[in-house]
Amino acid sequence: MKRRALAALLLILSACSSKAKQEPLAPPPPPPCEGVRFEGVALTHCTAVPGLHTIHILLGPRGGLPYRSLSQLAVNRPAKSHAVAFAMNGGMFDDAGRPIGYYVEDGKRLHALNRKEGIGNFHMLPNGVFYGQADGHWAVRTSDDFAESVNNRPDFGTQSGPMLVIAGKLHPKIDSDGQSLKLRNGVGVDAQGRAHFVISDEPISFGKLARYFRDALHCPNALFLDGSVSSLWDPLHGRVDGGPPLGPLIVVEKSAKARK
Repeated sequence: MKRRALAALLLILSACSSKAKQEPLAPPPPPPCEGVRFEGVALTHCTAVPGLHTIHILLGPRGGLPYRSLSQLAVNRPAKSHAVAFAMNGGMFDDAGRPIGYYVEDGKRLHALNRKEGIGNFHMLPNGVFYGQADGHWAVRTSDDFAESVNNRPDFGTQSGPMLVIAGKLHPKIDSDGQSLKLRNGVGVDAQGRAHFVISDEPISFGKLARYFRDALHCPNALFLDGSVSSLWDPLHGRVDGGPPLGPLIVVEKSAKARK
């Protein structure tokens, strides 16, 4: 009887072992930032995914002066902070690094929505707002749509301009491939709620950047964040861009839930 019981046990263990070998391990998630090419231009595309990432916008440490650079953000991260997936400059600002449009940090509004007419990219109306809750429900809307549709204050929000894509169409004042070529970055949100951040690694036109959001990333709405100062911190690949002083910073952190 003992021999039969032992043989049966070995048979069960063998079957379990064979089953375990047959089940392939799930592939690891792709890195948050990857290099791509679009219409002959090198870009870096970074993706924030609800459930895997949280999004925050900040100027500097609480009660302190703006960081003004991603390197300062990197070296001044508070102890026990969640790991950074990536970070990027995030919206128009004045000479002191303060936002010139709508700005909400940790649920506190520090600047009202700016719908004034003027000169420069910010005032190439319609401009827009990137906003949402830290853990999801992210969106890009034109400033007018935001004013009419959003009643509850988000966890974060930053206003910039111009819009690149509006309801699936390019901004009416943007040429399909204009002569103004600069390093540029922007953000869009797709139908699955993922936030796509794109920065050009070489000079690009507004039109080409807008088409990448519309045609390759399928973002119905996308917002220009800035040009010339455009910068990225990508810890996985050891990239920390330098350059002119920055203002608001968008920080995408790895979610605590995703690491369990």
